[in-house]
Amino acid sequence: MSVIRTVVAGVGSYLPARVVTNDDMSKIVDTTDEWIVERTGIHQRHIAAEGEMTSHLALAAAREAIADAGIDVQEIDTIILATTTPDYTFPATATTVQAELGLHHGAAFDVQAVCSGFVYALTIADTFVKTGQSKVALVIGAETFSRLLDWTDRTTCVLFGDGAGAVVVRGETGEGTNADRGILTAHLHSDGRYKDKLYVDGGPSSTQSTGHVRMEGREVFRHAVVNIAEAINESLEATGLKADDIDWFVPHQANKRILDGTARRIGLPPEKVVMTVGEQGNTSAASVPLALDKAVKDGRIKKNDLVLLEAMGGGFTWGSLLFRF
Repeated sequence: MSVIRTVVAGVGSYLPARVVTNDDMSKIVDTTDEWIVERTGIHQRHIAAEGEMTSHLALAAAREAIADAGIDVQEIDTIILATTTPDYTFPATATTVQAELGLHHGAAFDVQAVCSGFVYALTIADTFVKTGQSKVALVIGAETFSRLLDWTDRTTCVLFGDGAGAVVVRGETGEGTNADRGILTAHLHSDGRYKDKLYVDGGPSSTQSTGHVRMEGREVFRHAVVNIAEAINESLEATGLKADDIDWFVPHQANKRILDGTARRIGLPPEKVVMTVGEQGNTSAASVPLALDKAVKDGRIKKNDLVLLEAMGGGFTWGSLLFRF
């Protein structure tokens, strides 16, 4: 049976030039390299320069993905940008990217699902492509998350970094089997009962300020491993595939202990897990596309490989997406 599949045609990424190591962090807050590495696996993170906004990061990653896809930029008819740190309250940062790319047609909008944002955005793009709403979509995850940090809170400020990743997707005809290239299945969830476990204590309607990240780390860890594993199992059950069939697992880069725990829970060996958290920290909505781009560029992920994405963020929001590259 002939079906439309949403195929990843190009990938790209961007990291700010400034690197902040754990030793650098120890000069800012009461912490040590050993303390951070033992609890998170993070060694360093990239921090946006003064005046470097989320749109700047997103645009750099987008241009790289467009070049990688080998398309004319004017073919893009949809831009979906996942971010928790927009340039402004409005307009959507995606419209800034649209204008900078010289596009005057189609739709551009932001998605806010925190660390799950890119998985949400890619799932939306998949729906748009499959229903004919879009032919070629640009999906971006971009964050200047450092702008939300309380630099006196060592439990949060050591975790996060800035960056952007992007993919170009387009519709191609498949046969409706797991051998098709493109997105095979996606599953999204949220549960607002836990919104106070990971949140920002500010906003336009509440405090008229940006606010800072607040987190109950143990609770987030506990829910993350369980929720993510369940979402992954949903993707496997929906396709009839098994963990052994997965070539590469590209998870949200929150914490090495969470990644290790999730891989063990679903039965994936460490060598199949793409991990960038050590060098980049948690870049929220940017972490999945950043890790995907790295694994494609260094030759690990190859055409026709089966790739599993997952993420969990504040809200709580979480989800999984399975595609053949």
